[in-house]
Amino acid sequence: MRPGTHIMANRSWQPEPLLIIWARRMNKLRWLHLHFAFLLCWAASAQEQSQTQIVIEPLVSNAESEIRYDFNRGFWEGTNGVVVRYSTNTVLTAQRVSLDEKTGEATAQGDVKLQNEDRLWRGESIVYNFKTKQLRADAFRLGTPPFYAFGEGLTSAGTNQVYTATNSFLTTDDIAQPSYRIRAKRLKLIAGKSIEAEQATFYLGDVPVMFLPYYSRSLGPPPNHFVFTPGYRSLFGPFMLGSYQWRWSTNLSGAIHLDYRQKRGVGLGPDLEYQLGPWGQGSASFYYLRDEDPGLDPDNRPIREDRHRIAFAHRATLLTNLTAKLVVNEQSDAQVVRDFFESLYRDDPQPKSFLEVNKLWPNYSLSLLAQPQLNDFFQTVERLPDVKLSAMRQQLGISPFYYEGENSVGYFRFQPAEDSATNDYAAFRSDSFHQLLLPQTFFGWLNVTPRVGGRFTHYRETEGRGTDFDERNRGVFNTGAEVSLKASRVWGGARSKFWEVNELRHIIQPSLNYVFVPSPSRAPRELPQFDTEIPSLRLLPIDFPDYNAIDAIDSQNVLRLTLRNKVQTKRKGEVDNLIHWALYTDWRLDPRRDQGSFADLFSDLDIRPRSWVTLSSELRYDLENGHINYANHLATLQPNDVWALSLGHLFFKDNPAFGPDSGNNLFRSSLYYRFNENWGARMTHHYEARDGMLEEQYYTLYRDLRSWTAALTFRFREHRTRQDDVTVAITFSLKAFPRYNLGRDRDKHWLLLGS
Repeated sequence: MRPGTHIMANRSWQPEPLLIIWARRMNKLRWLHLHFAFLLCWAASAQEQSQTQIVIEPLVSNAESEIRYDFNRGFWEGTNGVVVRYSTNTVLTAQRVSLDEKTGEATAQGDVKLQNEDRLWRGESIVYNFKTKQLRADAFRLGTPPFYAFGEGLTSAGTNQVYTATNSFLTTDDIAQPSYRIRAKRLKLIAGKSIEAEQATFYLGDVPVMFLPYYSRSLGPPPNHFVFTPGYRSLFGPFMLGSYQWRWSTNLSGAIHLDYRQKRGVGLGPDLEYQLGPWGQGSASFYYLRDEDPGLDPDNRPIREDRHRIAFAHRATLLTNLTAKLVVNEQSDAQVVRDFFESLYRDDPQPKSFLEVNKLWPNYSLSLLAQPQLNDFFQTVERLPDVKLSAMRQQLGISPFYYEGENSVGYFRFQPAEDSATNDYAAFRSDSFHQLLLPQTFFGWLNVTPRVGGRFTHYRETEGRGTDFDERNRGVFNTGAEVSLKASRVWGGARSKFWEVNELRHIIQPSLNYVFVPSPSRAPRELPQFDTEIPSLRLLPIDFPDYNAIDAIDSQNVLRLTLRNKVQTKRKGEVDNLIHWALYTDWRLDPRRDQGSFADLFSDLDIRPRSWVTLSSELRYDLENGHINYANHLATLQPNDVWALSLGHLFFKDNPAFGPDSGNNLFRSSLYYRFNENWGARMTHHYEARDGMLEEQYYTLYRDLRSWTAALTFRFREHRTRQDDVTVAITFSLKAFPRYNLGRDRDKHWLLLGS
């Protein structure tokens, strides 16, 4: 029983035939005594009957609810707001409830709600059996998203989860007066599978539009339907992007695209998604367009008119812990994805093709990677194939030592992009790395892990134009140690309603990681380069095997300094980070000629002063020259569902390693405001401060059409080297089967343009 419940029993500790319970407020001590008395009474009764899973209690703890229980009959009666729980997935609430504990049948009246898994029934009266799941109701409202039904005469057939109703309405419009509905003389619901209507009439508002002798809709994935996106783009002219989304079965679905762009022509092609059970799942797509105005590529060369894209991906679990993944991406030219599949281009402008097979054991993994060059306009390191056996960090018997290592062998070919001045070359390479570690803890809080390792790499004679590397070997020795500790303090009395603070905890984690690698037996310039350092905005790993640029390994004598701070509190029963700040840099004790004594200082900071305010900062500061190389700041405010605001700034100093004109000084803003239940708007701007150009503008007007949502989007993109790009598009999405996941159109605005 909850606090505030009175229990009446006689002094002989024998249960009376009738137990009367009033739900009232009382102090904590009195409640404990009476609750203990009730437990003794219940234990005496349990000798004659088995314990049940049905629990009945007041709906509100401080309400004047009255619950009566007859021990002889095993019968409950409750009034003035009662809730009945059965197991963990069935809850019944009503003003009045009568319940036979033995049979499990309950009769409920007055504002009745029955929640069973993902289904919700509402009505004024209902008879429901918690054990057999049989149901009878008069007037009712039923919600099994995305469908809603209301009417009269609802019954169920019990455990087979089939429900029938007469003179009922069906809709996906979750409001009291739906904009459209289907009226059926007989409605049949197969829980989790389908809804069937007989002698149905389709209504728009109160106007009958069509008679349907039989109507069926699946409760599973979306049914077959058309999707259209009309609009205008200065590069395309007026356009209509259309697709027919179909689902053959739960294992096979897809889409057929037919697009028309007035300046570019007709594009078409199918998409396919499939599930093969134990043989895995995958997707395939093909798109073809005879482009009537393809234009020029970045090198001012004409782009071919016949343009296409082929994509295929399959993933399968062949045996326990044995997986395989095949990805194929082939396209007619480097710009076809940029021109017609903007969302894919933003995610990956140069998609790869590969076959990957992985086998896992508790301490080892074996992988095979085959990667050919299918698109000769993209530079590729072919792996034909690359086989790697990795040993995860593991204890050696009962000794205090740990071991980790990697062994790989493969044939590699460097393939530059077509028309590149760089020569292609290929070679066989085998590599073996082994390392021992000795983790130790001192004083119960200081962690010290010294390590020592070695690597041997063998290269056969290179093949290809302009290469003269003969067969050669390289040896690498490495050693070092990592030292870290973790300390914390709790302020249990810290409270602030405004800052949503309920206790505070500060955690500090300083660490030092020392790495010493003397000069390898061969410098990187003496070896063919396949796995090399790739320019990154982040600090690269310094210890092995995390540092995986095998062919670029050079001498190191460096100390990585890291300091992490967390300030945490409790919000809504969960631990939340108020502040998370990490500072780290490298102190090069013996820098090479191309290095300074210190690497850039990195700062990663996240602050959540309130649950609806997020401030984040990424900073990269050049300690040697005293200037900022990279800064990325973002502030997000979302206090309610009426408005949300985000402001950001991205700065990147020009760096030849990232290409010409790689610098940025970009300001970003996004504002969403909901005017009322039907209208909302979003504005997004990208302003480049280097030359005062407003690079990208988005303006979207949202309209709630009850069962549908519509969005009118305008985008203006200002270009420096080609004509400006203006786009207007209209997108529709059915609420029952939304076109985009929640928040996706906010994070990827271009999806609202159909790309």
